[in-house]
Amino acid sequence: MSARVSIFPLSGALLFPNMHLPLHIFEPRYRAMVSDSLARDRRIGMIQPRPAGGEGDRVPLFDIGCVGQIIDVEAQADGRYDIVLQGVTRFRILRELDVTTAFRQVEAELLPAEADATLALAERASLELESRRFADAQGYAVDWDSVARLDDESLVNGIAQIAPFDVAAKQALLEVDRLSDRAELIVQLMQFFGRHGDEDEATLQ
Repeated sequence: MSARVSIFPLSGALLFPNMHLPLHIFEPRYRAMVSDSLARDRRIGMIQPRPAGGEGDRVPLFDIGCVGQIIDVEAQADGRYDIVLQGVTRFRILRELDVTTAFRQVEAELLPAEADATLALAERASLELESRRFADAQGYAVDWDSVARLDDESLVNGIAQIAPFDVAAKQALLEVDRLSDRAELIVQLMQFFGRHGDEDEATLQ
């Protein structure tokens, strides 16, 4: 199944199905995109630009992103927007469309949702243990009681969305199809970035 998707390329910003992403929209072309989306289907495709992929309005993009639906919007007097996106489905770019709009649009294949978004008990325990180690090492304050009440999908995708990994690592998490494989990759990335001390300086090749 394919669809026409208006895209918002933003490095380091991931969105997963059923997760929320708050955004402050201030650039004129993306204000136009939000206005267009609100008038149509309230949907925007979040996708990351490829690192060092070029400059200007047509920087190369990764192949996979996530469609989000605007579930909350606050329009500012100066034309800016504060919005909240809720992830709907991942997508793969088939081709970029030749459009007259200031913002980019693509023809995208909408990827099916995972049938079984659960973890085995051992997988869940391993993820929670490594998350505690990583958070302690980075000095993050976490409400672990609230974390324990999250379902598996919210836990895995929530970590993947907010974890302070580099662009390539975050993209790798988005491209994984199975929740259990994504949880395993998160554990590996936490161990990798943890060993390198400063996750802002470490990069995953």
